[in-house]
Amino acid sequence: MIGRVGFRCDAGARIGVGHLVRCVALAEELCARGIEVVFLGEVRDSEWARSQLRDRGFALVDAPPEPVRLAALAHRLRLDAVVLDSYDLPEETGTVLRGGGLAVLAIVDGDPLGRQADLYLDQNLGAERRTFRLPAPRLAGARYALLRDSVRVRVRAPSAGAVSGGRVPAPGAGPVPRVLCFFGGTDSAGVAPAWARALLATGVPFLGTVVSPVSFEAGGSITVVPPTDRLPELMAGADLVVTAAGSAVWELLHLGVPTALSWVADNQLIGYQELVRRGVAAGLGPEPDGAAVGVLARLLADPAAREEHGRRGRGLVDGKGRARVADALLALRP
Repeated sequence: MIGRVGFRCDAGARIGVGHLVRCVALAEELCARGIEVVFLGEVRDSEWARSQLRDRGFALVDAPPEPVRLAALAHRLRLDAVVLDSYDLPEETGTVLRGGGLAVLAIVDGDPLGRQADLYLDQNLGAERRTFRLPAPRLAGARYALLRDSVRVRVRAPSAGAVSGGRVPAPGAGPVPRVLCFFGGTDSAGVAPAWARALLATGVPFLGTVVSPVSFEAGGSITVVPPTDRLPELMAGADLVVTAAGSAVWELLHLGVPTALSWVADNQLIGYQELVRRGVAAGLGPEPDGAAVGVLARLLADPAAREEHGRRGRGLVDGKGRARVADALLALRP
């Protein structure tokens, strides 16, 4: 029976915090069931990321890169199972851990990169329709999206311009929209300033909040804030979110917030394409160019257009995904 689980993931200013955030969500669920958890890896140059573990009482232990040494550490920590969430681990990591009697869950985004596991999780929208040739079972699709407690308890605030009966006013009517712009917990690609300029280039009035680990003078109606635990609150209060197609997308879908997406890493492209194809989010492309400015201008000026994206996304992520994943993980036999 599984009673103690390790999460092998890293976070930092260079690689971002998406892996850690979704592992934290699953760790919260396991702790609520009386399972002990420990994080194995490193967190670099991000006090916000460190606080996600510290504030929840999750221990962080340095993890050796070699699979054999990692397995030895797992046994010293009396782990029964290990969750792998990293693109940088040696391919044989899962094989070595399983050979040492540990149950292994691998969180992937499409390609499992040759990693062996007892169970795979791909929470990307539409993952259930993609071919998966490895023999172990897979939990696939938004039904298994991992959400933190701070998101699951949120209810979206009424949108700017909304009136009774659920109708929205014609383009140009109503109060100015509230815009939130962020790119993960660390903005590892350093793109927040450029997207802030793109928002201002629309010429459409809005009230903006940009989350950036590096302070800069945005100008106009934009306030720049550092990474914050208030992000779920800011998301729930926004009329439009500008972000990349990373882990935060599932939180936005759960809240039903209209979203305009870019991508800053190759692994985000698969989610970007699916979300935009289904009209769940507006597509901005990879750069804040003239075409992206045009899309943003339309969304800022037209409450009905942006709310349609939120309507299509609402309900795709029901907030119970982490419970389904925990059920499957705890059913494994170490």
